[in-house]
Amino acid sequence: MTYSSLSKRFPNHSYFCGWYFRCQSDKQTLAIIPSVHKTKDSAFCTIQVITDTHAFHVQFPFDDLGEDDDQIRISNNRFGKSGFSLDIHTPEFHAAGSVHFGAFTPIKYDIMGPFQYIPFMQCRHSVYSMHHCVDGEIRINGVPYIFQNAVGYVEGDRGCSFPKEYAWTQCSFPDGALMLSVADIPLGCLHFTGVIGVVLLHGKEYRLATYLGAKAVKIKDSEVIVRQGRLCLTVKRLGSPGHPLQAPVGGAMTRTIHEHPSCKVYYRFTDGDVTLLELEAPNAAFEYEYRGSTAVLPRILYTQHIFMRNSTIRDGWCCNSIPLLTPFATEHQS
Repeated sequence: MTYSSLSKRFPNHSYFCGWYFRCQSDKQTLAIIPSVHKTKDSAFCTIQVITDTHAFHVQFPFDDLGEDDDQIRISNNRFGKSGFSLDIHTPEFHAAGSVHFGAFTPIKYDIMGPFQYIPFMQCRHSVYSMHHCVDGEIRINGVPYIFQNAVGYVEGDRGCSFPKEYAWTQCSFPDGALMLSVADIPLGCLHFTGVIGVVLLHGKEYRLATYLGAKAVKIKDSEVIVRQGRLCLTVKRLGSPGHPLQAPVGGAMTRTIHEHPSCKVYYRFTDGDVTLLELEAPNAAFEYEYRGSTAVLPRILYTQHIFMRNSTIRDGWCCNSIPLLTPFATEHQS
C-alpha cells in the first residue's frame, strides 16, 4: 500500500489508524502506540513510547509502512498478535528489544456494537485483547524493561480525529481486567456522551455501553461514574495527570493529550447493592481530557440496520472504509 494509492482512493479525506500495546509487570509499565496518518497533503507513520516516567514520539516516512507475516512493519519495528519488536535509534532516543504475547483474551463482540454500522463516525474504537501473557525485554535509552509472565492489553482506534473531550482508563488485576471510555461524540450537528466499557471478572464479561443503556452520570475532577440498569462503575484518578502525548486531529498529530500509563486509580463496580469489585490499583492507565458536556442519544443511532458491516458509502465518508493494515484476525470471539 502506497501513499499514492491511498490518495487516489481517498483524495479529499484525512484519517489515522493506531494501535495501543500495554505491557504491565509488578514494577514496570510500558505502552507502545504505532500509528499511520494521512492528511490531504501528506502521509506519515509515528511510534510513541510511554514509560512510567517519560514519553517519546518518533515520526517515520509513510513508505516505511508495510505488512508481512501477519505483522505491521514501520521501518525496522514490527507489531502483531504474537508480540512486537522495536529498533529505533535517533540522537535523542533509543529503543530496542522484543516481547512475545500469549493467547489473547478477546471480548464477546465488537466494542462499538451497532455503532460499527454508522458512517461518518469521528473515531472507531477496537478492543483486541483484555488480557494476555507478556514475556521479553525492551531497552529504552539503556533502561531495561523486563517482562516475565507479565500482563498485556491491546486496543486500537481509527477515524479522522480523537474526540474533543473524553476520559479513558484501563487496568489489569488478579482474576480480571477492565477498560472504560466516555467521550463526546459528534454526529452531524448533534453531540452526545458515548460510553463503551468492559469489566472482565472471574471469567465473566460485563459490558457497559450507550447502546445497552449506559449513561455517564458524573464526569468531574478526574472522576467518572457510569450507570447501566443495576450496574454502576466508579473510576477516580488518584495520581498525577500524566505525560504529554500526540493525538490526531484531521489525521495529523497536532493535539497534545495527557496519559499516565501507571498511576493510582480507584475502581468500584456494583450490581445493585452487591459490590463485585473494589480496588485501588497502583498501576492503572488513565487519560482525562474532559471539561464536561452531556446530551441525549439521538434516535437516528438506532437505524443501524440500514448499513452493511464494513460498508463504504458511495458518495460519503465511512470510518469503516478506512484502509486498515491489521495484524489481528478479529477483535472479538466468533
